[in-house]
Amino acid sequence: MDHKTTTLQLKQYKCCVVIPTYNNPKTLAKVLDGVLKFTDDIIVVNDGSSDSTSEILARYPQIITINKAKNTGKGSALKIGFKHAVSLGFEYAITLDSDGQHFPKDIPQFATALNTSENKNILIIGDRNMNEADVFAQSAKGNRVSTFWMYAATGLRLRDSQSGFRLYPIKSMDDIRFMTATKKFEFEIEAIVKSYWSGIEIIHVPIDVLYDPVERVSHFRPFMDIARMVVLYTWFLLVRLFYITPGHLFRKLKSKGFKRFFIEDFLRHQDSPKKKALSIALGVFLGLSPLWGFHTVIVLFLAILFRLNKVIAFAFSNISLPPFIPFVLLISLQVGHWVLGIESNYTIDDIRENFDMVQHLKSYLIGSITLSTVSALVFGIIGYIIFKVLDRKKTPSNG
Repeated sequence: MDHKTTTLQLKQYKCCVVIPTYNNPKTLAKVLDGVLKFTDDIIVVNDGSSDSTSEILARYPQIITINKAKNTGKGSALKIGFKHAVSLGFEYAITLDSDGQHFPKDIPQFATALNTSENKNILIIGDRNMNEADVFAQSAKGNRVSTFWMYAATGLRLRDSQSGFRLYPIKSMDDIRFMTATKKFEFEIEAIVKSYWSGIEIIHVPIDVLYDPVERVSHFRPFMDIARMVVLYTWFLLVRLFYITPGHLFRKLKSKGFKRFFIEDFLRHQDSPKKKALSIALGVFLGLSPLWGFHTVIVLFLAILFRLNKVIAFAFSNISLPPFIPFVLLISLQVGHWVLGIESNYTIDDIRENFDMVQHLKSYLIGSITLSTVSALVFGIIGYIIFKVLDRKKTPSNG
């Protein structure tokens, strides 16, 4: 695509370019010169640079420069840049780093993807092809870890969750409340997660990337920044488990009614009998396992991770509801004593009144794991048979 076509498309969709920069004097001018070939709607956020960045920016009077007195991080710089862009009437913003790893020549990829997409409410991420591109092994590994946790926290499968070369629908995102604490690289994670949760489509376009050890200056701090990302992912995972997923199921239950919900989402879900049986086995195993207080979190997390039926897994994990706990403890203890060859004469009243867990911890743990494993197998097999029969009844006869 020629430069003129890209320029027209960026104007048509009211798209600017936002570039956060902090102490990148070796590469900043080259990046700006590359972007100016496509558009002069550029907003540079100088994030408290202490070098010659201000002098370099002074040579570009055609671009908008926002100078911050103090360095606070890429996330806060992007937020400031987006807010200013929206105030100027822009609806989209392409972001790229000023350290030279991104090539401005890839801007047409984003313009074309936006132009050809039926859904204009999209966030486009540049895919750096981390498994094959000439990148640092640490960066590739970090991206794989981040992509895994992105899937765990949202169910969204991405190829590159850390690329900073993106097109944001900043007008649509203006209503999203972002955390004030996400001031650094973790904001780019928050932007994906909250955009996805608010209904914005996330897609990829291929881009080239360059990691030049001579010119590139990275401000990514492996320990601190990864720690901040892990904390954020953990928070999003908890939000998904306790708010997003239950809320989604509740809305479906409310809109369909119990009977239709039970038939469509529980018994006759599009999942295969095998997947539903595995969901039952997972729920029973965790419900009877010695993980008191964490059953719900773990069962939903694993059901999401392994793409099992969340409704079924959650329902069967409640096999250890509070009224049933004494019976589960008693059976686990009896099984544990049987495995260890210890005589046991405990009754349900003993469990309810004066049961000493510490004294019988070994027997309980062995019995609990044995009971949960065997029960999961039994319930899973029975469930598979039942769902297989139901599926055959649903399938119309060819005769």
